[in-house]
Amino acid sequence: MTDDVVLIERPSERVAHVILNRPQRRNALTGPLATLFADTIEQLNEDASITVIVIRGANDAFCSGLDLKEFAADPQPDWVATFGDEWRRAHRAIFDSPHIIVGALQRAAVNGGAALALACDFLIAGDESFLQVGEIQQGMAAPMNMAWLRLRFPESIASRLTLLGDRVLGPELVRLGVAFASVPEPDVLSEVDALVERLAAHDPEGVTRIKRSLRQTGRPESAEEWFAQALAADPLDGKRMNPIAARNT
Repeated sequence: MTDDVVLIERPSERVAHVILNRPQRRNALTGPLATLFADTIEQLNEDASITVIVIRGANDAFCSGLDLKEFAADPQPDWVATFGDEWRRAHRAIFDSPHIIVGALQRAAVNGGAALALACDFLIAGDESFLQVGEIQQGMAAPMNMAWLRLRFPESIASRLTLLGDRVLGPELVRLGVAFASVPEPDVLSEVDALVERLAAHDPEGVTRIKRSLRQTGRPESAEEWFAQALAADPLDGKRMNPIAARNT
């Protein structure tokens, strides 16, 4: 691993792996990571040779959510003020991606990490790994999670995940239709590779046409409009993406 907080691997011409690389913090989110992640997805979106993007975390851990320690640092990092804009840019890039997005859910996808997992077109989870939309336990809204849940799932699934705020293991995620498959922990990446091999065989131009059709059918909003609607439902307004300010509200 390098000091870069986001890595790119290209195992083949049609496949790119985007790796969150803060393993010492279970790949928790910071401003620099959000910015580099958004830049990376935007860059890969421009590559017409790619069919599949895999999102995963370093050291067999997906993403533990916002790094509250970094957000609460004294003095406060300059990036805290712009984190919300950068994180929304990352999600807009996924929304607009012409490529198939596959997530490898290992160990945990919590809060902001859960939103990233829900953004994937296909999610492969470990049997003992979990997804948790736990903002309700902190008295916060979950705009990015809600945006993807509203896009992909019925209200019953969104309610199950957001109103309980508990950990949902891989097999239950499959039952709910949130994950494509759940496998023993050591097999997650090999299962991802097997699925990606199938998906990468598709013609990239055909994938682009299907992805465009999926977004346009019954969902006329642009990515900007879609996420603006999710944010408008958050009463914390400007503090919504700053968990430290939100706690003190």
